[in-house]
Amino acid sequence: MMKTKLKKNTLLVPAMLLLLLLQISCRKDLLNREPTTELASASFWNSEADATTALMGAYAATRPCFDRDYYLDGQSEYVRARGTSTTSGNLTLGDAYNGGNYNPTGYGGSFDKMFRYLYGAVNRTNYVIDNVNRMLTTASATSVAGLERVVGEARLLRGMAYFKLISMWGDVPYIGHEIKDNSEVAGLSRMPIAQVKDSIMADFTYAYEKLPDNSGELGRASKPAALAFRGKLQLYWASWKNFGWPELEGFTQDAQEAKTAYAAAAEDFKKVINDYKLDLYMAGDPGDISPPGKADKLPNYYYLFTPKANGNSEMIMVFTHGGTGTGQGEELMRDFAGRSHEGSQCWVSPRYEIADRYQLLTTGDFAPPMIPMNPSTNTAARTTLNSAVNPQSYANRDYRMKATIEWDYEMSVGMVSLKSTGFVPFIYKTWAQPVKIDGVSYTTYNTDGSNSGYVFRKFVRDYAGQGRSDGDLAWPVMRLADVFLMYAEATNEVNGPQADAIALVNRIRHRGNLPPLTADKTDTKEHFFSAIEQERIVELAGEGMRGFDLRRWRALERVWGPPGSAGVWRIDTWGANQQRYFQNTSAREYQQDYIFRIPPSERDKNPNLTQNIPWR
Repeated sequence: MMKTKLKKNTLLVPAMLLLLLLQISCRKDLLNREPTTELASASFWNSEADATTALMGAYAATRPCFDRDYYLDGQSEYVRARGTSTTSGNLTLGDAYNGGNYNPTGYGGSFDKMFRYLYGAVNRTNYVIDNVNRMLTTASATSVAGLERVVGEARLLRGMAYFKLISMWGDVPYIGHEIKDNSEVAGLSRMPIAQVKDSIMADFTYAYEKLPDNSGELGRASKPAALAFRGKLQLYWASWKNFGWPELEGFTQDAQEAKTAYAAAAEDFKKVINDYKLDLYMAGDPGDISPPGKADKLPNYYYLFTPKANGNSEMIMVFTHGGTGTGQGEELMRDFAGRSHEGSQCWVSPRYEIADRYQLLTTGDFAPPMIPMNPSTNTAARTTLNSAVNPQSYANRDYRMKATIEWDYEMSVGMVSLKSTGFVPFIYKTWAQPVKIDGVSYTTYNTDGSNSGYVFRKFVRDYAGQGRSDGDLAWPVMRLADVFLMYAEATNEVNGPQADAIALVNRIRHRGNLPPLTADKTDTKEHFFSAIEQERIVELAGEGMRGFDLRRWRALERVWGPPGSAGVWRIDTWGANQQRYFQNTSAREYQQDYIFRIPPSERDKNPNLTQNIPWR
């Protein structure tokens, strides 16, 4: 049948060509006629509505380079990303993250797709910026503000793309206009990171000047977002200048430049905090909580990561998702939950070590370390004090613990075919088995995706009606809580612990129902930094921040030991070794974790692209 069809098609071609030639001969003005199958550029860029439509395309091109950053947490010590639910060749379905290495080491050479797609986002934003700037030359006075807002949003998105590029690759080629032919970029060299940083700053500053205080529309950026990203860029620059980046050729440490950048970052963060009437979700109130083994009442922090928080002022910058039936849903359920929740795959799970980071409500400090115990060989494991498989070991902890992870006998709402199946208890290594708890029969959580003894509750919906790939959470790329912590970090680096910064950290702790920091946590710059880092670990868990923090602080050796050391085992609640990282790792491999490889495919096409030092 295929051969017959091809033969028939080839017979049609001459007749079609003849008809086309006859039409051309009768229309001498053909080259001046508007195309009937697509909208000509001259017919499109005529109104603010046209510019806004094009801007939505720039958002659509940028979002898929950020909305699965939770995989990147696997490059740190507290989250395991055993794989991804991405689809190769499909940007909307995560191709920018496809094929990446999400282990704590060895990942720097596996993000060629991300590099390419970030430049795709850059070109899409340049397309909007260039065309709307042309519109501005003849725009009426009443249209100028709206068009400048569109340019501001596009420049914010472009700045975000370049910020991610330099955070991973250092020096990168800079393209500040729409590319219409490959010859325009075929010989581009890498621009020094300081110059790229200045261009990003200019983008963020323009956005800050032109965007409204409040966008009024979910997913569109506003002035606080531009300020927050400008502050974050300066904080990262300060970190690199402070701690150094020897893997980036030509980059030099400069303590004074670092101090100046920390101060500038703090000023931007302070404006975000004070000038726009933003607040933490539910005013930072902890909310209610059920005891271990129950989930009728979950803390407010849990609901911060459900669509209930869409549009909340804590979410300073988000990327929206369409939800059920749109083909544009987020896949957080699929990635964070297990089979009992719409057949999800648990690609991302907490590591055992994260449990010890959640502090006690009574002291506001760390509890005695969990003791891993095997309940199949130790009959006292479920009742021993501080046993990792004793549900009571998790009582009276930071509320964010219950909102973020599940341990043995924790409940969550199972779902299948968009309908609730009732509560399912998580019991490590007991998958989809009948169990009776307090006289009630259940079927246990079906997931073999966890090898730690924990699964995530964060990002896992507790209501029916949406499939695993049909979520409509607006993914946060900038939260007010993060701004609080970045402000505290920046001011601490300049002047040591400050009263307003301590108060902000305590506000974040309050959402976990923790008491304020004790005096010994804020008496020195070093102690306060540790308190800030602690809050970043638990507050931002699973949001893709930790790996970037470890690199900008040059903390890999602090976490994993120096080159050539024995490495660190990751274990489970039963005490079994799971993965060992950084065993006898060479100094070069550490260097390759601090900076990513310029894609060889790009260097093959462009001989002017140099390679980063550890990858030569």
